[in-house]
Amino acid sequence: MVDLGLTGRVALVTGANQGIGAAVATRLAAAGGQPFLTYLRLDPTAHAGDPSYPAAYDEQRAADASAVLETIRQAGGSAAALEADLGRAHEVLRVFDAAEEQLGPVEILVHCASSWLPDSFAAAAGDRFGRPLEPVSSASFDRQFLVDARANAVLIAEYARRHIARGATWGRIVTMTSGGPDGFPEEASYGAAKAALESYTMSAARELGRFGVTANAVQPPITDTGWVTGAVRATADAARAAGRLGVAQPEEVADVVLLVLADQASRLSGHVLRLW
Repeated sequence: MVDLGLTGRVALVTGANQGIGAAVATRLAAAGGQPFLTYLRLDPTAHAGDPSYPAAYDEQRAADASAVLETIRQAGGSAAALEADLGRAHEVLRVFDAAEEQLGPVEILVHCASSWLPDSFAAAAGDRFGRPLEPVSSASFDRQFLVDARANAVLIAEYARRHIARGATWGRIVTMTSGGPDGFPEEASYGAAKAALESYTMSAARELGRFGVTANAVQPPITDTGWVTGAVRATADAARAAGRLGVAQPEEVADVVLLVLADQASRLSGHVLRLW
């Protein structure tokens, strides 16, 4: 097995109670890293009775990080977790303080947390998968941008401040995007927030390289984090004609993230890695 150079390195992984964040934390621990997981338990009845969402979707999003921590510790790894609402800017400081107190200085930041909702400028009751669609509004903007864009900016800023202050020379930042610079129909605010996230990430790559920090965004394909229905899977399967590989699993995305974090990727920075 190739040594990725992650042994003992502390990683702050947001949105890590399920999905891609949980997979990244688990893979990191298996590679010798020490992940600090953040999560926010959401309403377990948010989509109750809505056939356009799988029944288990809300259950997964309402879980804490105990199952992920147990998996890591049972395998001999080291990890810790904290529930935090990253839509509140002051929570970011609390997250870094807790990570440093329990595991040590944060060398890796992987921002997987997202506050997704479908909204649109066009009048329509539902999106292409039958999910309720709301109009773009100040409320939909706030819900999306506070976690995907503002939290990303504040996380990177606090990471950079502490990294520079302690004279560190090695660091990694990875964010999760879904595209957006060219528009994102039926998910307008989501796409706009991800476009902002990408821009912040690229700025970090340009500004922090001299401090030994790389910054990249990973754009997964449709990934089964609990929300994939038959209609969504059919859409992904139809895309195979264009050479895509269909629905991905969180672990497949996490494997790519680990490659980006590795010592061997020290020259990889300022990119959006689009996975198929």
